[in-house]
Amino acid sequence: MTLTEINCKELFKKAYEKRYTWSTEFNGYQGKCIFSVNKDSYKGDFVLGKDFKTEIQNIDDPKIVKSISSQLFEVSIHRVKREFEEIHSKNNFNLIKDSESGIEMIVSGKSEGDKYRVKNNCINMVYRKIHGIIIEIFVQEFFDTGNGFLSKKYTSQQIDPNTLKANSLKLEYEDRFINIGSQDIWILNSRSIKYLNKNQEEEIQKFIFEDLSLLG
Repeated sequence: MTLTEINCKELFKKAYEKRYTWSTEFNGYQGKCIFSVNKDSYKGDFVLGKDFKTEIQNIDDPKIVKSISSQLFEVSIHRVKREFEEIHSKNNFNLIKDSESGIEMIVSGKSEGDKYRVKNNCINMVYRKIHGIIIEIFVQEFFDTGNGFLSKKYTSQQIDPNTLKANSLKLEYEDRFINIGSQDIWILNSRSIKYLNKNQEEEIQKFIFEDLSLLG
């Protein structure tokens, strides 16, 4: 395929529609949660409702509660099925380059300036402005559920929209998923987040979600 033959919008649409999402009948789930960083560990219970609001029980530290809740919300909000036209009908996708890493494109229109990269029908780079901050994500590995792809190993960093320089830690994620219920529902089973702290020492936060069950 030559560069002039690449239809970036169709290419992106195909990859967008291959992302794994939950059924509209999804009602939420519950289970046990374990958070650990360095030598500290916290155990509790959680409920994530149909509206993706979380309730953490048996953990008193508000910072830990917020951290666990934010991971559950971040994962679940990406499982919502939204039609391509609903999100991107006012966007055009323009080729930047084609390389071994994939086909990189920049958006014009409603989401002016956002960038994506697609390889093997998967979106392996996202550069989006969200709430005044640019989020840059690179995916190294995907998990095929048989009904769509999930990002399994990736990095995430915030970029200052004015200087276009990184203004946050670079976070390295590794996720594992488990299939629960009879509806082919894939749920986050564990997540590790690796980063360098202020002393340039490596730290790893681990989130484990177990004894998972769907809400009726």
